[in-house]
Amino acid sequence: LSYCGEFPSKRHFFLGGSVGQPELVASSLRNTFPGICIAGTHATPVRPLPPEAHARAVSSIIESEAEIVWVGMGTPAQDLWMAAGVAEISAPMVGVGSAFDLLTGRTRAAPDWMKLSGSQWLFRLAQEPRRLWRRYATYNPRFVALFARQYFRHRSLTHSAPGEDDLDT
Repeated sequence: LSYCGEFPSKRHFFLGGSVGQPELVASSLRNTFPGICIAGTHATPVRPLPPEAHARAVSSIIESEAEIVWVGMGTPAQDLWMAAGVAEISAPMVGVGSAFDLLTGRTRAAPDWMKLSGSQWLFRLAQEPRRLWRRYATYNPRFVALFARQYFRHRSLTHSAPGEDDLDT
C-alpha cells in the first residue's frame, strides 16, 4: 500500500475485512500518510458475497468516485470478487490479501528472513491454522503442478534440438 503515500490525492477505497476493519485501515493510513484522500470503505464479513451484498459494495464504490480500490478479502475470495466486479467498476482494483489484517494488528508480519526465503506462508499458517490449512493444502500443490507444467512446456518449445541453430557451420 505504499502507493497510498506516493499518490495521497488519489481517491482510495478500501473493500474487505470484518465490520469496522476497513475503517481501521483507513485510520491507520491517515496516520501514516497525512492528507490521504479516503473515498470510502466497505466491509465484507461474509464471503463469497451474496448477490445483494455484492451490489451494495459495487454501489458504494461507484458512488464514492474511487480512483483505486484496495480489496482485502484474502485469496481466492478477492480474486473471484474482482473478476466478477471488473465489468461494473471502472477504477483499478488491487488485491492486497492479508494487508488489512496486518495494518489493523489482527495478524503479525513474518520476520524478514521468512519473507526473503519464500516461507511467509508458513508463518501465516502457524498464526491461523484452522482458517488457512485447507487453502494451502489445496492451492499450493496445484500452483506448483501448474507452474511446472507450464515451465516444462515452455522450455520444450523454446529449446531446439542440438545442431538446429548451427546454420552458419
